[in-house]
Amino acid sequence: MNAVESAAQTPQAAFGQVFRRMHAATRRSSSVERGAREARLDALLALVHDNAERFVAAISADFGHRSAHETRLLELFPSLESIRHNRSHLGAWMKPQRKAASIWFRPGRAQIIPQPLGVVGIIVPWNYPLLLAVSPLAAALAAGNRVMVKMSEFTPRTGELLAELAAKYFAADDVAVVLGDAAVGADFARLPFDHLLFTGSTKVGHDIMRMAADNLTPVTLELGGKSPVILGPDYPLQKAAERIMVGKLLNAGQTCIAPDYVLVPAGREQAFVEAARAVVARCFPAMATTPDYTAIVNDRHYQRLQAYVEDAQARGARVEPLSTATADAARRKLPPLALLNVDDGMRVMQDEIFGPLLPILPYADLDAAIDYVNQHPRPLALYCFENDAGRRDRVLNETIAGGVTVNDTILHIAQENLPFGGVGPSGMGHYHGSEGFKTFSKQKAVFYQSGLNGMSLFNPPYGALFERLTRFLLR
Repeated sequence: MNAVESAAQTPQAAFGQVFRRMHAATRRSSSVERGAREARLDALLALVHDNAERFVAAISADFGHRSAHETRLLELFPSLESIRHNRSHLGAWMKPQRKAASIWFRPGRAQIIPQPLGVVGIIVPWNYPLLLAVSPLAAALAAGNRVMVKMSEFTPRTGELLAELAAKYFAADDVAVVLGDAAVGADFARLPFDHLLFTGSTKVGHDIMRMAADNLTPVTLELGGKSPVILGPDYPLQKAAERIMVGKLLNAGQTCIAPDYVLVPAGREQAFVEAARAVVARCFPAMATTPDYTAIVNDRHYQRLQAYVEDAQARGARVEPLSTATADAARRKLPPLALLNVDDGMRVMQDEIFGPLLPILPYADLDAAIDYVNQHPRPLALYCFENDAGRRDRVLNETIAGGVTVNDTILHIAQENLPFGGVGPSGMGHYHGSEGFKTFSKQKAVFYQSGLNGMSLFNPPYGALFERLTRFLLR
């Protein structure tokens, strides 16, 4: 039985054994040559590329129905781009970086040497199970680590497929895939990894951080929260509605950086609803039967979203259907709904929505919109639709968010040269591109002392020369 199969079949004992073997291997040799790293990235690229349609089918089966087009666009394409980006830049990232030594210690010299951390753990969520496994895995492999990946129990077919393929494309002690429920996930998080990356809810993120703390395991937490949209008063309403609704309805809203609510100039709420309704009709003309609209992942999340609507209505919200289709509980298809007259007492305004519900809030002026965002937990993403440079810069400078896309949604996550990560309750740490390489590397600081140096002038016993020198240094 190989390591991945063992981890999948007898999780607690087996993946602990896999971890110990990986850990021992990293302590025997901490250096991983460029060729070995490139070979692992090539294997990951082949794993994804050669089995693309198998992943499309597995993810769709896990969701009950996931748009094949969205899986190709939102998971396969960025996964492959992430691997290729790491592969093409690996040589430059691995090079020691020369740093200027302090003038007082010259002619000594300083340098940073990037080294692998050792064994990295990655905990993957259900909403993008391939991308959110592969993208951090590529970064960890580029940095020279061995990696264990815990897949979500909500996407079992995808997890089983990745476990099968990892056993085929990788050596057993290079990459291991762990399957199992939340209890298995807790045991996984308690392993003394050299770094642990978790993507998921803020609530579970608290638990993960507590578990990791017992081993002083450093963590990267990619969480979520309520990502706002600020729609400027002069920005074309129809154009904004199109980009907002397209971003919102990718994966039926089950995206950590989906627009969570929209702040619109007071008096334009209904106009925005009508514009959004037109976008939905154009993008999904046969909402009830289209293969382009994704199902809610399971009954628990479907009922959660329905409960948000019922709670909001009971508290005075007005529900505006954005499609003529009706909800289909049997297939877990939930057509998009706009919610007006919402307030912070409603659950839909307290929790991350993670579905096709879109609250619309009026604001009186830009100060009020900025204040509203700043009075709430810092979001993972913020979207600003504004052509006026002064107003746009005010939003960028006076709010804090993990990342921003201006005059569109979602797209900042697709930029491999930009770090991706949250702030405060929406997460900590970054990955993507060089930031991922740094996250999973130890940037070792090295100072090379010169044979000709003046350090002996500061040796004891301290006398008059030492006093003159220190007075000069402290001048």
